[in-house]
Amino acid sequence: MANNLSAVMPKILARGLLALREQAVMPRLVNADYSNDAAKKGDTIDVPLPSAIAATDVTPSNTPPTASDTTPSVVQIPLNNWKKAGFHMTDREVLEIDTDESFVPMQMSEAVRALANAVNASVHSEYSGIYGYVGAAGTTPFATDVSDATAARKQLNKQLAPRAGRRAVLDFDAETNALGLPQFSDAEKVGSASVKIEGEMGRKFGIDWYADDGVMTHTAGTASDSGSFTVTTGAAGLAGDSSVTIKTNVGSPTLLIGDVVSFAGHAQTYVVTADATLTVGGVAVSISPALKAGVADAAAVTVRANHIVNMAFHRDAFALAMRPLSAGMADLALGNQILAMTDAQTGLSLRLEVSRQYKQTVWEFDVLWGVKLVRPELAVRIAG
Repeated sequence: MANNLSAVMPKILARGLLALREQAVMPRLVNADYSNDAAKKGDTIDVPLPSAIAATDVTPSNTPPTASDTTPSVVQIPLNNWKKAGFHMTDREVLEIDTDESFVPMQMSEAVRALANAVNASVHSEYSGIYGYVGAAGTTPFATDVSDATAARKQLNKQLAPRAGRRAVLDFDAETNALGLPQFSDAEKVGSASVKIEGEMGRKFGIDWYADDGVMTHTAGTASDSGSFTVTTGAAGLAGDSSVTIKTNVGSPTLLIGDVVSFAGHAQTYVVTADATLTVGGVAVSISPALKAGVADAAAVTVRANHIVNMAFHRDAFALAMRPLSAGMADLALGNQILAMTDAQTGLSLRLEVSRQYKQTVWEFDVLWGVKLVRPELAVRIAG
């Protein structure tokens, strides 16, 4: 039995990893270029962020100039997600895996699907730091035209996102609308018949478009109810401020983490970074990014309502660190067989552990990962 398991485990793990690659949409689209050394839950990964460098004039001289100092910042990603999904297999199913290169038991497929959904959801949940915003809350994008796509491209350009490596993820309602537009589907316009035949959106407007059932909905605070409250600034704000005093004319409406706000006479949108309950006298509300320009006292504040968070982003906006778990000595001493594997194409890692119970064998996949929105300026919400 031991020899048979040793032979079949790599096949099961490889097929599980392939299924994980196919089903985990967001992890394939974000930056996962980090070390895959074995690790344990609680470890952290340091992600360096570049600092701006200014070009200067060259002045020939017999003394070389002193190089200017640069201090790249570092964002730490904790490996705080550890999920498992187990299943049982009969001896017949193990034999079929060993002899049939395409056979995947249903329960094995469901186990991988559960893990893929968990990893996918963790990436989507990082949306709350994205302050770029286009579209209209409560209105599905692409209902009549491609203005949402061009607006997202414009916003990425304004936020200085690199041109290469741009992706967008839509929910299925937005995808359905997009596929009905000639700019996305007509072969003579897109240069391919794949949309009509396969339903794939492909690359349009310099962005690779995908659909995913994991797209989240942001539930805004009650301050977004413009029919019940009038929300204004309670004091003038200066460029560079990371908080703004905001007040209400009545009651105590709330602003929640992830709410998107904007100020009258001010084109930039901002995201709320800490929950706040507004008062008539005004409270300081933390925002990101810092104010790009001054905000007047008593300026009207617009809070975006509940919306589906479709996203357009550059791959470097998010950092995903997925590490293969190391085998514990206690597990090995008990006779468990453990094998880990990393997908060279996507960086996704998966571990398979096999243990023998009374008259049955338990197979269990587990994954360890951490994810963070490290460069929010490289992402835009396409509200729906």
